[in-house]
Amino acid sequence: MGQFQGLCSRSFFNQTASVLLLGSFLLLIAARSHAVLEIEITQGIEGALPIAIVPFAWQGTTGGPPESIGATITSDLHRSGQFSPLAVADYPQRPATAQAVDFPAWRGLGAENLVIGSIKPLPQGRYEVQFQLFDAIRGRKLLAYSIPAPKSDLRKVAHKISDLIYEKLTGLRGAFSSRVAYVSELSPSASNKRYSLQVADSDGYNAQTVFTSAHPLMSPAWSPDGERIAYVSFENGRSQVFVQHLRGGSRHKVSARKGINSAPAWSPNGRKLALTLSVDGNPEIYLLDIATRRVTRLTRSSGIDTEPVWLPDGRSLIFTSDRSGRPQLYRIPISGGRAKRLTFQGKYSAAADVSPDGRQIVMAHHDGVGYRIAVLDLINGGLRVLTDGKLDESPSFAPNGSMIIYATDHRDTAVLAAVSEDGRVRQRLTLQEGDVREPVWSPFRD
Repeated sequence: MGQFQGLCSRSFFNQTASVLLLGSFLLLIAARSHAVLEIEITQGIEGALPIAIVPFAWQGTTGGPPESIGATITSDLHRSGQFSPLAVADYPQRPATAQAVDFPAWRGLGAENLVIGSIKPLPQGRYEVQFQLFDAIRGRKLLAYSIPAPKSDLRKVAHKISDLIYEKLTGLRGAFSSRVAYVSELSPSASNKRYSLQVADSDGYNAQTVFTSAHPLMSPAWSPDGERIAYVSFENGRSQVFVQHLRGGSRHKVSARKGINSAPAWSPNGRKLALTLSVDGNPEIYLLDIATRRVTRLTRSSGIDTEPVWLPDGRSLIFTSDRSGRPQLYRIPISGGRAKRLTFQGKYSAAADVSPDGRQIVMAHHDGVGYRIAVLDLINGGLRVLTDGKLDESPSFAPNGSMIIYATDHRDTAVLAAVSEDGRVRQRLTLQEGDVREPVWSPFRD
């Protein structure tokens, strides 16, 4: 495999090669996708916290609850790898109120924490979801909330409850309410490919197609407010950068300069995009002002500079460059100046993302055996390889920094996977139909 080629899906190399696949495009704003990401937990933490989530009681006079809140919470907490939900069939009781809880019975089952709740129908198609979290060992209430919501938001409420429980018990803000953007590729025939930019909930449900095209789509990047996605499209015969507004569906071309337009990355304040452009001949990093469309050149080298990503303070960027002979990561102030090399181990380090606290960089790294996901500690310089695949790429931190989503191959299919930042929890996310790649985790949702 040549430098960058075939691995860094955000780099302009793949984008240039993909021009051969151009065709007509079809815009589908906010169309529901039938492609669902199925999540399989392949490795969890030994000694994960045992917790019981009682199915939420239905307080309606007829029928049953429109959403299984308890099941969604169970799935969320289990996927985190931090919790080991106990089997519902073994529950000694199914209480819906604090007064009905038999704490000795739950301690006997081995539950350290207990979640109970109820769903009550309200007028005009709305519902009230109540839940309580208990320390089952001490018999003490830890959380209690009542959340009103329309039927369409009940699954969102379940994720919110998972976030609250996760934060209370781990001290880290939960990211179950966040979303994931990714590119899927379907090939109905050898000559007919369809690319879709999609957004799904963090558990793979509620997948929505943002844009679909007969041309390759690449490099999705969330704005800091989670309302827009920048990406690269090859419509019109060359790479161009667009910004898509998720709410209203409007779409704007922000860069279609001569040559390469690649790898957009939002500044922390959402006012600028860092890009790779070759308007001056050589691929370099530029800063694009969203409001004025003016660009400022940042790097100057004879090598290939690409895949910029911002540090949380907005004062500097990390990018991939082969100026030293092989792809490695560099850091440069946005005010310009000399770039500082960050990675030295292995023959390849690229496609960086920065942890929310700015202390770590995740990257695609060749360790001499395969292309793996690795994390570099910016404080002490230590490098840890987290995965063992042969072609792992495009890593992206969860907004709380606890997990990293990335693209990989599984049984000759392009799938997504996730690994905890310490490497102890692993998941595989498989699209029911087609290949999926270039994942990027959204910011927190309020």
